Amino acid sequence: MSSVGVLFVGAALLVNGLLLLGHVDPRSAGVFNLFVGGLQTAIPAYLLATAQTPDEILGAAGIFLFGFTYLYVGIGNLAGVPGTGLGWYSAWVALLAVGFAVVNVVRFDDPSTALLWAQWSVLWTMFFVVLGLGRERWTEVTGWLTLVLSFTTCTVPGFVMLLGLWGDVSPLVVLGSIVATAALLVVPLRRIPRPALVGEPVAVPAA
Repeated sequence: MSSVGVLFVGAALLVNGLLLLGHVDPRSAGVFNLFVGGLQTAIPAYLLATAQTPDEILGAAGIFLFGFTYLYVGIGNLAGVPGTGLGWYSAWVALLAVGFAVVNVVRFDDPSTALLWAQWSVLWTMFFVVLGLGRERWTEVTGWLTLVLSFTTCTVPGFVMLLGLWGDVSPLVVLGSIVATAALLVVPLRRIPRPALVGEPVAVPAA
């Protein structure tokens, strides 16, 4: 993926993570998502138009997954459209992200980038859970995951790519960031409300 695109995806994930956590207004987030969505569709469109090999087409195709996501978020937030469709689109993106992770290992011998795709697959799966399936109790965890991955999978790697040093990054470094992310999510995971079991009395809040 384009290093410039990765960098600005980090900004979009930052804004969307804060949106999920209730710190950013949906319409304000929508405007910024349109900016990044436009960038992430213009870049692959140019790459496709100038592609000379199947691998170049393959690389450009993956960028559209992000571009259409942010355009969907932006238009949906500004128009007040329910997020169910976005949630199911996210499930499709999560599935394809697994494919791109495998391709980066098998075809491009790039396990570090493959680990980024694997994390994006998890993130888009969480979008599916919250938006597509309506599991609102996972919203806080998804917000924190989005916030953390905005830096560990996009902002920092994007900047390293801009410096031309991404090829020197060991997969162990990326694995370390995954472990750190899991550790940071322990607290919000513990706060997820437990769904009531069938026949279990439900507590009624005091008036």
